[in-house]
Amino acid sequence: MRPALLLAMGPGIAERLFGGPQRVRLERLARTDCQLVAHELAAPGPAVAAALAEAEVLLTCWGAPPLTAEVLAAAPRLRAVVHAAGSVKQLVTDACWDRGVAVSSAAAVNAQPVAEYTLAAILFANKRVLHAAHRYRTLRAPHDWLGELDGAGNHGRTVGIVGASRIGRRVLALLRTFDLRVLLHDPYVDEEEAGRLGSEPVALAELCARSDVVSVHAPEVAATRHLIGARELALMPDGATLVNTSRGSLVDEAALVAELRSGRISAVLDVTEPELPLAGSPLYDLPNVLLTPHVAGSMGTELRRMADHALDEVERYARGLPFADPVRREGLGHSA
Repeated sequence: MRPALLLAMGPGIAERLFGGPQRVRLERLARTDCQLVAHELAAPGPAVAAALAEAEVLLTCWGAPPLTAEVLAAAPRLRAVVHAAGSVKQLVTDACWDRGVAVSSAAAVNAQPVAEYTLAAILFANKRVLHAAHRYRTLRAPHDWLGELDGAGNHGRTVGIVGASRIGRRVLALLRTFDLRVLLHDPYVDEEEAGRLGSEPVALAELCARSDVVSVHAPEVAATRHLIGARELALMPDGATLVNTSRGSLVDEAALVAELRSGRISAVLDVTEPELPLAGSPLYDLPNVLLTPHVAGSMGTELRRMADHALDEVERYARGLPFADPVRREGLGHSA
């Protein structure tokens, strides 16, 4: 049976998420109006209010409004939320869990481009590409690059992964191809599992002290705020690089800026706190910082992969099957 479905996400997202083939498939799987996208559910217009009242499934993505008790009261038939993106923490409330709404997320799919970005950052960091590019632009003359970059390269270097999350595990899998030593810090992973992941389990302090690149993949929870602080940064060897594609709050930015200003370490940052650094932030201008605007996750052509995953989940729901990638209330405390 084709369930009634309402799209709910930020302005402009649906058009980027669903290409022609995805829209055709969505209309085949569910009773929906692909042109009707709810940006607001707390005080919706008449068309959205009518669709919400009938909806059995909400297909959401970035910018979707929170599913509060008031919203759920206006959606008496809602049974499932299919989130075509990663974290559902800002979307799914206790009221959803209390009602027993089934929730699916494309977090596993979205992990792939983040892991790919991270791999590129690690390999470039060990080759000291950021330093070489800056110096090349400055010198504009013949130079002893072999001498200046002596010690650079990916052969036999040590990479520290902080957090065996979905993304962390994908990065670990990608790193197996290279001649690198890999350390892992994750309090929920024992020695045997770490070995299966191709890594050596160590304490966070040891990981920071031994790694040429430290890459952060832990979830954003109360216990991980400023997980990488002044102590951890001071332990990193001279010339090391910090990569953060998780959340800005996991790194003490003031402590990081102090280390970066000294020139002792470098950083590749796709996330910061606040998400958009203030206009006067030194992160924009420091030569040893590669700062990107939270683009490691799915974008461009990669959005279609998340759309296809969401449609797979809608199809499973329509056929009476459990979600392939369910989100459970008890697991949110250890996820992004």
